[in-house]
Amino acid sequence: MSELAQRARDLDRHVFHSWSAQGAPAGMVIAGGAGTRVWDHDGREYLDFSSQLVNVNIGHGHPRVVEAIRRQAGELATIGPATVNLTRGEAARRILDRAGGDFDTVFFTNGGADANENAMRMARIVTGRDKILSQYRSYHGNTGAAIAATGDWRRVPNEFSRGHVHFFGPFAYRSEFWADSPEQECERALEHLGRVIAAEGADSIAAILLEGIPGTAGVLVPPAGYLAGVREVCDANGILLIVDEVMSGFGRAGEWFSWHSDETNPQGIVPDLVTFAKGVNSGYVPVGGVLPAPHVAGRFDETVFPGGLTYSGHPLAAASIVAALDAMTEERIVENARRIGSVAIGPGLRDLAERHSVIGEVRGLGVFWAVELVSDRATREPVPDEAVARVKALLLENGVIPFTAANRIHVVPPCTVSEAEVGEFLIALDTALGAL
Repeated sequence: MSELAQRARDLDRHVFHSWSAQGAPAGMVIAGGAGTRVWDHDGREYLDFSSQLVNVNIGHGHPRVVEAIRRQAGELATIGPATVNLTRGEAARRILDRAGGDFDTVFFTNGGADANENAMRMARIVTGRDKILSQYRSYHGNTGAAIAATGDWRRVPNEFSRGHVHFFGPFAYRSEFWADSPEQECERALEHLGRVIAAEGADSIAAILLEGIPGTAGVLVPPAGYLAGVREVCDANGILLIVDEVMSGFGRAGEWFSWHSDETNPQGIVPDLVTFAKGVNSGYVPVGGVLPAPHVAGRFDETVFPGGLTYSGHPLAAASIVAALDAMTEERIVENARRIGSVAIGPGLRDLAERHSVIGEVRGLGVFWAVELVSDRATREPVPDEAVARVKALLLENGVIPFTAANRIHVVPPCTVSEAEVGEFLIALDTALGAL
């Protein structure tokens, strides 16, 4: 181990890590990165098929984004959110251009969790109601209301925020509704949602909060009619629809936003609020935000919005957004993500599924895929945790950083990934699964 690597590990004992028992072994040391690859201080290189936390959509070290941050730091490194700043306005304009619809304003936050916090706050004020409905299979962040809205186990030790109710969304492979087709799953999931709304009292519900494609929960691409069905339920009951695009936005699902996709939203419905972070600038500087539709934003034309952040619309973050979105457009990075998913990742994973009985299902869009590992295809019994840990270790040994969750391997490379790099990953995964 090099001197720098050893120093990094020695100093890491002073770092309190998130979602971790602090006595657990330290993670891998990363010294640098470029494109789809990162390396350690000893010069070992890894293909990053995790995009770290599914956020480095434009890849590591994109020179245009790095230069924009450097240039902005020399001009104006920070400024208060109440001021007017050209770079902030340029960032907002570029996001709105890609969102389409009638969206005309952006509320900037520090990340995805506080984007969801403020979207829920807006919905509660606009409707005068308190409850937020969200799915059990979901993750919305680790701040007060965002973690209470989250459906997975991380919610349970953090339920300090009031007014949160959960329901089951569609997941045909592990149906809660005894469905035998995606269409029936969609129909029954919507009926279940309607029953929850009736039981809770529609006039007590401010918003339904959904991930465009639930990510950490398993890359659960919703059936074609589900989003439109939720929109219909919301409209019938005066409930606002918040779509969380923190993970699924900005190229990840092969579109600027996953709700633009013909697969997830062929009816073309538009949310009342959209939240974003991660891929908007690939995490080069912490940033997120909320897009409120005009009928939501207009509520605050004469009324003070009771929310704000010291770093809202931070100039370095804004500059990184401008550069990232310009580069993604000019280099056709979103189109690359869509194409790679259809011609390389999807076919490659389905081929592995034909040859490895441990794969129960493959699903996804763009560069947003999950491989469900099972002990038995007939019963769909998930593999034990040790099996996933073994696959992860074998992938790392073969120079690939995977993203794993529960019994799944998530295939989430940067949107810039090439067919050759997908092939390299598929060989490593094939080898690891064969070793099981």
